[in-house]
Amino acid sequence: MTPSPQDSPALEVSGVSLRLEGKEILCDVSFAVRRGEYLSIVGPNGAGKTSLLRCIDRLLAGATGRIEVFGRPLESYRQKELAKRLSYVPQADGRVSPFTVKQFVLMGRYPYLSPFTSVDRDGRQAVDEAMELTGTGQFAGRRLDTLSGGERQKVYIAAALAQAAEILLLDEPTTFLDYRHQAEIRDVLARVKRASGLTIVCVTHDLNRAALDSDRIVALCGGRVVFSGPPHQIMHTEALERIYQTQFLLVAHPHARLPVIVPESPGEGRPEGPP
Repeated sequence: MTPSPQDSPALEVSGVSLRLEGKEILCDVSFAVRRGEYLSIVGPNGAGKTSLLRCIDRLLAGATGRIEVFGRPLESYRQKELAKRLSYVPQADGRVSPFTVKQFVLMGRYPYLSPFTSVDRDGRQAVDEAMELTGTGQFAGRRLDTLSGGERQKVYIAAALAQAAEILLLDEPTTFLDYRHQAEIRDVLARVKRASGLTIVCVTHDLNRAALDSDRIVALCGGRVVFSGPPHQIMHTEALERIYQTQFLLVAHPHARLPVIVPESPGEGRPEGPP
């Protein structure tokens, strides 16, 4: 029986390798993301996580292998056409655009605009809905540089949602944020996924959140895939120590049926036996 297009992956990465300035960044990376799935990409610093996202969004050239978006080769998409399928929120770098929140979120509608046209009624509705969903409507008239880091991050996600793409790529969306803003952004992503069936691919260093929030996890180390599977299979000391080359202490989460990582005290030894 021939699978229907609906059964095909939203995103498929096959044998992707990348070298930059003679250094191997990615090597034979392969995985697929189902429609509506939340996939987290984890791994140590320098593992190639951000480079992989940038290859998927065609921001980084020179990779070999194959990337398909909804069954079509990445290179077959025109840029605006691709932007209707993929949106990307990069890691915060401290730079702030000199626009108001509403102006910035409206820019997310660029794939649907032609020269000398403005955002139409449907586009403005998409912007209003994205701002309501992310709780950024209250900042509509404020400049981005007057917002906190957490508030700006929600605005960046609002602009990506206003783009109305079917796959959302996130690079460390909660880095440098306090616990409240981290929780707010996680809640936003959970609501969007439930409401729209959005496919999410998220690079993160937070293994606990990856385990608790994701449907599946891919781990990179040295540019290679060293794990791909459900969260419960990676949250074991043996698996984590193999990836990160350091020791971990895990305890049972009080609500989820998963172990989570806790910090050890200085000089504290590992407990006997598995978690």
